[in-house]
Amino acid sequence: MRDKIVAYLRDESGQTSTEYILLVAVAAAIVIKFKDQIEKRLLGDDGILGKVMSKTEEKINNDLFD
Repeated sequence: MRDKIVAYLRDESGQTSTEYILLVAVAAAIVIKFKDQIEKRLLGDDGILGKVMSKTEEKINNDLFD
């Protein structure tokens, strides 16, 4: 009986899928927790995406009309 318990505790074959599920759950919890802050920094008036798009548009216009 003792050998079976030790063998069960050393068996790691099922841990990988469980670990991945837990990592996804933690990532989802972080995104949900900080959703408003992420959205504000990405899409806000002075957000990252707005800056990238304006610089891209500026670069395209300079390259096309020069």
